[in-house]
Amino acid sequence: MGSKLNKKQLEIILSQLKELSLPKPSLEQYAITSSLAAEVLNLAYLHGDIKDKVVFDFGCGSGRLGIGAVMLGAKFVVGIDIDKSAIRTAKENLESYEARISKKLPVYFVVCDIGNWFSKAETVVQNPPFGIQTRHADRLFLESALRCGKRIYSLHKNGYKKTREFIKKFIEDRKGKIEKTLKYKFSIPHMFKFHKKPKATYNVDLYIIER
Repeated sequence: MGSKLNKKQLEIILSQLKELSLPKPSLEQYAITSSLAAEVLNLAYLHGDIKDKVVFDFGCGSGRLGIGAVMLGAKFVVGIDIDKSAIRTAKENLESYEARISKKLPVYFVVCDIGNWFSKAETVVQNPPFGIQTRHADRLFLESALRCGKRIYSLHKNGYKKTREFIKKFIEDRKGKIEKTLKYKFSIPHMFKFHKKPKATYNVDLYIIER
């Protein structure tokens, strides 16, 4: 089923999923755009890290990455988020897509702090907090991904050279290796009172990591 979807078809389907109705600024619940989600998932698929694999989506939010992974043929997907309302939305999105294709899919959404998650997967995909509202929040995600996954696709705000060097050392200290770093744009609409522009666009790095 999933392998028949090309990147554009995947992007269109993902764009139809519901966003979080009341995102929490403290959790930096900025949804990954459907185009960037499709890009990351397609890349992971082409690397052989989606089809027939067990995939975790850490900080899954509305479930875009996790549901997209099963569309591309993942064997089993678990989306984990600390926020109950996010998990509710993710389940609604899954049920809506299942109803559309008249098929039950091997995707499960779980309320859990990823720091307390110890199961293993072949692949982890994640769009962690940038660490702006809660300092170093992104480190917890990286640490958890390196503990649980063999291959990791992780998006991080593009920082200075010093930031990249820190992330590299952080990963290597935990027996990980950065295979590739790719640059993308991440768009955030006006969501919270402290946002001053209708839309902000950030440079982000996608780290492809092997452990």
